[in-house]
Amino acid sequence: MSDTIIQVENLSKRYVIGHQRGKGDGLRHVIESAVRNPLQWLRTRKQAVLREHEEFWALKDVSFEVKQGDVVGIIGRNGAGKSTLLKILSRITEPTSGRIRIKGRVASLLEVGTGFHPELTGRENIFLNGAILGMGKDEIKRKFDEIVAFSEIEKFLDTPVKRYSSGMYVRLAFAVAAHLEPEILIVDEVLAVGDAQFQQKCLGKMQNVSKSGRTVLFVSHNMAAIRQLCSCAILFTKGELVFQGGIRDGVSRHLLDGADNKTRWQRKLPLPVKPGIYFQEVRVEDQRGNPTEHFAPSETIRVVIELLATEIFARPQITLRFTNAEGIPVFCTCNTDHPGKFESFKAGTHRFVVEIPAGLLMPGRYALHLGSHLPQDCGFDEIDNELSIEISSAGSTATVFGDNRPGVVVPVFPWRRE
Repeated sequence: MSDTIIQVENLSKRYVIGHQRGKGDGLRHVIESAVRNPLQWLRTRKQAVLREHEEFWALKDVSFEVKQGDVVGIIGRNGAGKSTLLKILSRITEPTSGRIRIKGRVASLLEVGTGFHPELTGRENIFLNGAILGMGKDEIKRKFDEIVAFSEIEKFLDTPVKRYSSGMYVRLAFAVAAHLEPEILIVDEVLAVGDAQFQQKCLGKMQNVSKSGRTVLFVSHNMAAIRQLCSCAILFTKGELVFQGGIRDGVSRHLLDGADNKTRWQRKLPLPVKPGIYFQEVRVEDQRGNPTEHFAPSETIRVVIELLATEIFARPQITLRFTNAEGIPVFCTCNTDHPGKFESFKAGTHRFVVEIPAGLLMPGRYALHLGSHLPQDCGFDEIDNELSIEISSAGSTATVFGDNRPGVVVPVFPWRRE
């Protein structure tokens, strides 16, 4: 008997997007145009209707298999089709074409409060949500105390859930779904609503679920959580499945996906209307000013940043962060690391050059992330994962005595024998 628990074949989902129609002419002009040239008027109306509706393929010809006991991280950028896939697997949305075979009971947690009635209490909603997910009354009673203890909302158990915070919603909803003991547990980014301690608790519960031989599908933009929980990855880009394999390779490809021009980024006009400090251009160069994404360990990395301030700003912060291929932050540097050096920005263009010293980074590929903001305030602009570099292993101190040196940086410190 095959151990395949989910089989997806040529799955596609199409949506029709409506566009707002322009005001056009008044009724008098419409009637006049129809009377004078009816054929031209009909042709124009048909073209207008076609322009008002556009097809959008959220998923396009997706095929994959999931084995029993797999913990699968479904990753991709916003709009890649991840949530659409989970809604189809959870039988919330019907596919446009394709076929899905699922063996066993499915429990899904896709949106905060799904399956809850706002006027009912937490106690009543445990029974309601459990019934929706396929639990019998006796099964719910048997697991009731365990569900309440896990959710940590005993104090508010007899309070209508319409008075719950989003975090309390998630606690209760996840507790019910996780204790259903399904063959397949599907969890979307909804866990991001909870606090860090509860997120770790949920991850621990999902690990226990997977160890018992059940299957977990987990969607998250938190690559640390994905790496901690999942054994394999499925990567989506613009509705298409572009990778299925090991979690390390999947996360690495996702984090560096889309950096087509890895040495230069330029803003596409127009600028945002809101006043702020906006990136105009970012370049990665060697010490001689040549654009490159490949560096030897002995080379200095130059990052050239050009910004536009729309007005005067006092002590703005411009940050540059490097992450490795697993999404782990390596370091973050900021223009305000030197107090008093950059007090304020005048309205106009500003240029910074950041030099990363040679011999600092381990061999591998790194993504660059930039942001502009005021201290303790919301950000103006950010560039996320649009540029990347690669440090070769040839000549690196990390490979002098083998390539298994731990850590994310490889600095050379002075040693003195006494």
